[in-house]
Formats: sequence, C-alpha cells, structure tokens
Amino acid sequence: MKRKVLFVSQETVPFLSETEISKITRNLPQGIHEAGKEIRVFMPKYGCINERRHQLHEVIRLSGMNLIIDDSDHPLIIKVASIPSARMQVYFIDNEEYFQRKAVLTDDKGKFFEDNDERSMFFCKGVLETVKKLGWTPDIIHCHGWMSALLPLYVKKAYVNDPHFADTKVVYTAYENGFDGSLDVKLSNKLVQDGFNAEDLEIISEPSFLNINKLAATYSDGVIHGSATLDPDFVAFAESLDAAKLSYQDEETYVKEYSEFYDRIAENDTIFAE
Repeated sequence: MKRKVLFVSQETVPFLSETEISKITRNLPQGIHEAGKEIRVFMPKYGCINERRHQLHEVIRLSGMNLIIDDSDHPLIIKVASIPSARMQVYFIDNEEYFQRKAVLTDDKGKFFEDNDERSMFFCKGVLETVKKLGWTPDIIHCHGWMSALLPLYVKKAYVNDPHFADTKVVYTAYENGFDGSLDVKLSNKLVQDGFNAEDLEIISEPSFLNINKLAATYSDGVIHGSATLDPDFVAFAESLDAAKLSYQDEETYVKEYSEFYDRIAENDTIFAE
C-alpha cells in the first residue's frame, strides 16, 4: 500500500511568486509522488491568485462547512487546480473574509494583517476538515511555513481522539522567512475556544515568529531545517525535543532524504510523547 503524504503550505509556485517555501512545495510533492507515494497538497486561496489563469474551480461536495473562529462562523470554500506538468492537483482553502483581499500577508503599505492569526487558524482547521471529508487518511502531514504552524497542535490535541488521524504523524519544516513583531496577543484566548488549555499554549503567550515555530516543533513528530540558516534559539529548542530531526538539504538531496525521513517517522510509534 502506498504511503500517503499531505503537504500543507502557505505558498506554492506557480500560484504565488517564487520563494524558498513556494519553490520547494511545488517540486517536493512531485518528487515524492514520483518516488511512489500518494500525495495531496493544500494552500490558502489568497485573493491575488488569478483563478481564471490557473483554472481554479470550486469543489462543491467539499465546500459548505462552517468553521468557528473566535466564536464566529466562517464558511469554508474549497477550490482545486491542476499543475499538468507535474500531474498533481492543489487544493485551496478559501473564505471571503479571510482570503479574498488582493494581498497575501500584508497590505499595500506593507503592514501585517491584524487577523493573520485567525487566517492561520481557519487555514489549519480547514485543511483537516477537508481531508476528513475527502475520506483520505494521511500517514504523514508535512507543514511548510508559519501559516501552517498551528496544525501540529490541532492534530495532537484537538483531533487526538479522532480516528481519522489516529496514526498520522506530523512533520514541520522551519524556514527563516517570517514576520516581525507578533500575531494578535489574543491568539491563545481564541485557541482556548477550540478546546486547548493554557499549558498547551504557554509557548505562544507572546505569539512571535520564533514562538510560533517553537509551538509547531513541540507538537511535531519530525522537524526539518528548511533554510540553510535558522534562528539559533529555535535550533537549540528543536534539538532539545524528542522529535526526529533532519538538517538542511539542498536541491540535489531533499526529495530522497525527505522520503526516507517520512518512512522512518511513519514506522516509529514512539516519537511523539504528550
């Protein structure tokens, strides 16, 4: 039986411009698929993505759910597009309030959106609920970029008793590109409404880029260095965890090394300990 890998990324080429994250999350899934694994890819449907050019269309059977964020209902819309040259599809998490603005993470003056914390919550919850609706159970969920950093927490805590993810392992790749300052300081309060307790969220009492990455690493079964250089504080923190670790890999090695890393984690039942 083919091992199943779910890729969750805040950005992917060709739908957004090329960055370290968007480039690897375009090429890695293709390489992993060609290596014999089954894949799915998810990213947010930012308003700047040209739906006509990339031939996005709504998946009616997957849309229609409402997700509660900070005690308010937000409709979940799922769209999909194909990358013919890679023979793979990309699923998009969409919502009019969070993702229809014509920008990604900042406004036209470069100001960080105040609701990026809620956009991250909606994205992570939307991915997990959509995967359940697909009836597709991943062996590995591989998260790329801070927008996906809450997903390990959701899998290991909010969905811990959900049989759909009972055997799913989570891998988080940390990159150096992030944000200055912090997300909304009320993020922990919003997450408490999803059933988390104060102890679960202690690391993000100040939701800085560093601390968001630490949170993701804490609840992951594997941590990967996605950039050649990372914050030494994060590196030291990650090394202190029981999670499996993989150092930075260049373009010549990462498909093979990541594929073997997935296999090692999927076969190990004792990596993550609460």
